[in-house]
Amino acid sequence: MATTKELNVEDKLRAIYDLQIIDSRIDEIRNVRGELPLEVEDLEDEVTGLSTRLDKLKSDLVTIEEQIKNKKNAIDDHQAAIKKYTAQQKEVRNNREFNSLTKEVEFQELEIQLAEKQIKELKASIEHKKEVIANSKEKLDQKTTHLKHKKAELSDIMAETQKEEAFLIEKSAEYEALIEERLLAAYKRIRSSVRNGLAVVSIERGASAGSFFTIPPQTQVEIAARKKIITDEHSGRILVDASLAEEEREKMQKLFAHL
Repeated sequence: MATTKELNVEDKLRAIYDLQIIDSRIDEIRNVRGELPLEVEDLEDEVTGLSTRLDKLKSDLVTIEEQIKNKKNAIDDHQAAIKKYTAQQKEVRNNREFNSLTKEVEFQELEIQLAEKQIKELKASIEHKKEVIANSKEKLDQKTTHLKHKKAELSDIMAETQKEEAFLIEKSAEYEALIEERLLAAYKRIRSSVRNGLAVVSIERGASAGSFFTIPPQTQVEIAARKKIITDEHSGRILVDASLAEEEREKMQKLFAHL
């Protein structure tokens, strides 16, 4: 390919229109993927979050079961203490000692009642946790299945388009190298500011493609002469004549056909 210095205006117009065709094709490929990569990423985050929550819930369950076990052991200790104090009451020598042991027995009985109440509450908590775990597991299974399908979908699209996209990115860089820095900067600025990414458009039925504003006849003649870079005063887009555009589209189609 010729160097930047050797390009005349027509060659510049052809090069920048070719670049537009290539970049638009890259846009199309990426639009096919759309939000899928982000969707996959979000699903992966959701699955990770749900897995972490499920692990925490299961850990909580183990902790609660351990607490119930400790409460039951405490009840056994309190019952043993009651048995001991009751036995001691039979051997006391006065009412003061007997009453003191009675208070100890009552205290142990209150501790047993409290422990039993706490066990009941802990068992209710276990049932609730199990329900939450079941719901979380169901949701995790659904999200994991959904993620698997979306990954497969993305993988299929990537397999179909990766080679073409890599080729086009390489070609885009080649054509960028042909275009002078100031013109390339203008092209990139316009591309980033318009929704469809079209910075270079052809004249169609007296107006720039995609625009309702008519190009004055004298301007159309100047565009067709290909002697200077002309932009649309309304959109700022670089304008090329329909014949040049058609020739370059055919050329690019042959280039794409080899993929």
